[in-house]
Amino acid sequence: MKFDLNQSRKKLVNYWHKAPEGRYMPLKEIAAVSFGGMGVKFIITTVATMILSTGNVLIGNTIGIPPMPLYVIYLLSVISNIPLTTLRAKIVDYSHNAKGKYRPFVLYNAVPTAILAVGFVYMPYDRLSLIGKCAAVLMFNIGFQFFYNFLYDSNENLVNVLSPNTYERSDVFSVKSIVDSFAPSLINIIIPLIAKAVTGEEKIYDMRVYRAVYPPILVIGVLMTIIIHVGTKEKIVQPKNHTIHIRFIDTFRLVAKNKYFWIISLASCLGFLETAFFNVLGWMYNYQKVCTAGQYALITTIYGNASLWAMIFTPALIRRFGKKNLLVFTNILNIVFIAFMFPVVKSSPTNIMIWMFLICLFINGAVTQITVTITPSINGDIRDYQQYISGERVDGIFAVVGLIGSVWNLATGSILPAIYNRAGLNEETAVSLGFSSSNVYDVLYNEKYFRSICGVLILASVIGAAMNVIPYFFYDLTETKQKGMIAVLKIRAMLEDHNDGTLEDDTLREGVKLIEKAKEDIKKERIIISSRMSKKEKKTARENNEDIEIAGIITHELDFFKTGEAKMLVERAEKLTESGIENLPKAIENDLDALNRIIIENAGNKEFVKNLKDAAHSDKSALKVINRFYKDGIKEFNESVFENLFSQEDKADDELKRAYETKDKKQAAALRNRKQLIRAEIKKAQKQFSIYNRAVQPYNDALKLLARKESMSRIDELQMMYSEKFSA
Repeated sequence: MKFDLNQSRKKLVNYWHKAPEGRYMPLKEIAAVSFGGMGVKFIITTVATMILSTGNVLIGNTIGIPPMPLYVIYLLSVISNIPLTTLRAKIVDYSHNAKGKYRPFVLYNAVPTAILAVGFVYMPYDRLSLIGKCAAVLMFNIGFQFFYNFLYDSNENLVNVLSPNTYERSDVFSVKSIVDSFAPSLINIIIPLIAKAVTGEEKIYDMRVYRAVYPPILVIGVLMTIIIHVGTKEKIVQPKNHTIHIRFIDTFRLVAKNKYFWIISLASCLGFLETAFFNVLGWMYNYQKVCTAGQYALITTIYGNASLWAMIFTPALIRRFGKKNLLVFTNILNIVFIAFMFPVVKSSPTNIMIWMFLICLFINGAVTQITVTITPSINGDIRDYQQYISGERVDGIFAVVGLIGSVWNLATGSILPAIYNRAGLNEETAVSLGFSSSNVYDVLYNEKYFRSICGVLILASVIGAAMNVIPYFFYDLTETKQKGMIAVLKIRAMLEDHNDGTLEDDTLREGVKLIEKAKEDIKKERIIISSRMSKKEKKTARENNEDIEIAGIITHELDFFKTGEAKMLVERAEKLTESGIENLPKAIENDLDALNRIIIENAGNKEFVKNLKDAAHSDKSALKVINRFYKDGIKEFNESVFENLFSQEDKADDELKRAYETKDKKQAAALRNRKQLIRAEIKKAQKQFSIYNRAVQPYNDALKLLARKESMSRIDELQMMYSEKFSA
């Protein structure tokens, strides 16, 4: 035991500041993203209760907005999210923030989110009419749609840019989930206890409870997010000087080709009823009084800890079975254990009832948390695949394309309120039972309607869970394939850095080693794994087969320009670029004719034809832009204008800072006006640059292909450079 302790201490010291071999995140960074993530989780957990949804109990039960008006303002909130999501995506993908793609936005959005949340709970809803309540809740939610969603997305995606290793991501997500799960567990313990102290009753749906609990939790959460800001560093695999030159609207076409994104999105859309049972536990306590405040605190704590076991074992399960198999298996179990809840809620609401329901919830939570823990890692793999097939790392655009899911939610969002209404959760039933029509949730005090409504919700959840599992059968992005893609991205980055003169020794060493290993591994023979093998033999066989598969992906990349399809593409690119930008319109017209001919000649090669059709679409789009904006001919855009404008902006920032320090209000006002003028010039230049890039997109794509071919021809040169530098 003493030896193990010493070994642990040694590992802690060795890997606190430096990641182990083959990994990217030192222990210090894992600790920062985990404990800082707990701070984010404090904010997210509290604000999640304020986000508009058709089953929101804080807005519905406590504030007293009936289901149908709640659906209307939910619909308006979702619509407002469309332009805000687009803005967030542009900030993530196009701002070129030196501090990172997601890391800085955790802290930047934590503060305004917390301020909005405090304002939400302190709004005097009891003095407002129904219209006033709806308007207030909607205004706060529009703010949440930007800041809360930005915070949530940044926190969820951060690990994906801290490491390109899919297994390491899963491990870190597991550790992070264990640590940050203490946040909701603690909140679930505090709320019923504070409710008893504040209200004098065992009633959790009271605004006084939220006003007492949420503000201090939000302050603690904001302070803890600073840990993430100072303790992490992003490590995206891409060339040092790489920037996105395609226009924002064209990134939609890139994501449209990502089949894995659509599979996961479809699963989410089809399972819209899956969580209909979530409110039942709170309803049992609040309306049927089946346990005390202390018992309810214990129940919510036990339920919260159900996910702990999944968080601990998920990384090992991923290594053994793979993400796809786990997704399918756990979702099938989810259906089974939700169904087990039905006979429980249909029984008499006694103390035993809530404990039986807890058993179902606990097992279901332990199983489904595996999927929850896997999902962020899967999202990372999907973004790696996007970069692999398109050459662009466009993380932010996924949120915008995901708005299709929001449109689907709008179409299906009225279904749950309709179920509530049909089951008896409406004003007519409330009045018939002797309750006020101001809060229809009082119907749940009636045992008959409580059992009926909860039973219907359980059945709806079973249907939602069954629909949710279907798309996962088509997900085939394996961990081995992801490793191969990352290896290819590293080789591409090495080649592009070499062309730019920014190649570092570590990048050279890693890239050449990957190429040399692939050349050796591709010669191996696959080993058929049988039941008669020992565990050690099976492990060796799996590793051998994985090496061969990864080598195949790398070899396909290295041999791409030896194929007949590639030779046709290179010939096309040479013709498109030989006349220069000045004669581009004529070259594009000739290219369109050539593309149509090649498409006809290669009709049987569907994937190749699909790429050719994309190229034809790019040609047509470019001609439209040229005919509109460059009737007198195209001139090359001078990108140095940005360097000059950014330099002016930095200088104005420095002078403005000094003006604030010296309290020179007149000078500060003049500098603020100057900054606005500079930013207007930057925006104007960016618009002109965007138009230019749209006009010359086929030309730039052709140059990129030729540059890639030229880079591939330098593999031998890089291997020789590696030998000279590192072979002693």
